[in-house]
This record gives sequence, structure tokens and C-alpha cells, in this order.
Amino acid sequence: MPLKILIVEDDDSSLDLMTEVLSSVETEVRPVNDSLAAAAIILKERFDGIFLDLNMPKLDGFALMSRIRESPSNKSTPIIVVTGRDEKKTMQDAFAAGASFYIQKPIDRQKLLRLFRSARGTMVDNRRKFVRVPLKATVTCDFKGQITKGTSWNLSQGGILFEGPILHPLDEIHLSIQLPTTGITIQTSGIVVRVDERGRVGVRFASMNDAGREAIRQLVDQDND
Repeated sequence: MPLKILIVEDDDSSLDLMTEVLSSVETEVRPVNDSLAAAAIILKERFDGIFLDLNMPKLDGFALMSRIRESPSNKSTPIIVVTGRDEKKTMQDAFAAGASFYIQKPIDRQKLLRLFRSARGTMVDNRRKFVRVPLKATVTCDFKGQITKGTSWNLSQGGILFEGPILHPLDEIHLSIQLPTTGITIQTSGIVVRVDERGRVGVRFASMNDAGREAIRQLVDQDND
């Protein structure tokens, strides 16, 4: 599955270059030349990476980064800052504001490709947190010493949706998830983030054993081949 990339750049020639280069490496590129339009988009869609120019009218790059980091879908999305500024303080401020990578203009094909290869692993790792794999597995839930069992619906590196005991948002629980194909048991603690109308519980993982983390990574990668 190609990485989904948002490019926010008000200079049309730079926008065209980045779109052409990144599209050539099996990515799904959304080019946007208006920072206010980009601010609306990041509230509706999740991206695997965001290339962001700092110098833009209406809403500058720093203000847009702040909105990205406050958005529900893209608060952990890697941000690649693109700027013509060469001051050391600009770089420091960009990383402090939430940038993950930094590239200075002028940019060319080779420079952009090198950066993309460096950033790609971070983008893939972040996407794994959100890709949900359908999974029917036995879930043992420990909530304040009360042990109950349930069945999972789907699983990601970031959390699980399962049907089981009556729980409420912000409940802290421990889960044991028995994977049916490998026999590996995922041991994890987490926080209930939602309970839907059918009584299914969404949990965000807080910690996990190494074997479980690797097993989920393999499940996600297989589902996206």
C-alpha cells in the first residue's frame, strides 16, 4: 500500500517538483498550495507524511504545524519542513514545534529522494499504529483484579477493539491476547478510549511485551502486502 503524502507549498514550481518526484516512488501525493485549505484537510484525513513549507501567506508553517500536532488524525504524523531560511534558530524552532525532518531550499530530485529514503521508515512505523487488521482472538481482561474474557474485532500497533466486559472510557486495564495462528500471547496494558453502541471496547495500548509488539508488526505488514 503506497504511503499517503500531503505537500503544502505555495510556490507552484516547488510544489510541482515535489509532487512529481514523490509520485515516482510509489506514494499517493496530495499537493496543496493553500495553507488554510491544508488546515481543513488535516482534520478530515490522515496522512503518513506531511511536507510543509514554512513561508506561506494566510497561515505560516509554524501555525500549521501547531494545528497538525493538535489534530486527532495527524498529531503523530512525521512532518518534513521545507524552507529557504538558513538560520540555525529556524531549524531549532521547527523541531521544537513538531518537525520530524528538515530540508533546505533550493531542492532538487536527488536531494528530495535522499530525504524521502531517510524519512520513509518513520512514516511506515507511524502508519502501523493506525492500520487495523481484522482479528478474531481470545482476549483476557484484567480490570482491578477481576478477570473476564472477550473476543477481538481488530488490532493495530496502537490499540484493539474487542467485545467483552462492561468498561468505561479512561478505565486502565491489562489484556492478554492469544493469537490464533502463531500461539503468541500479547501482554499489554492500556486505557479504554471508547465504548460503542454495541458494547465493543476500544483500547489504546500503553505498554506491551516485545514478542507481542513484533507479532502485531508482522500481522500489519502481511495485511498490507
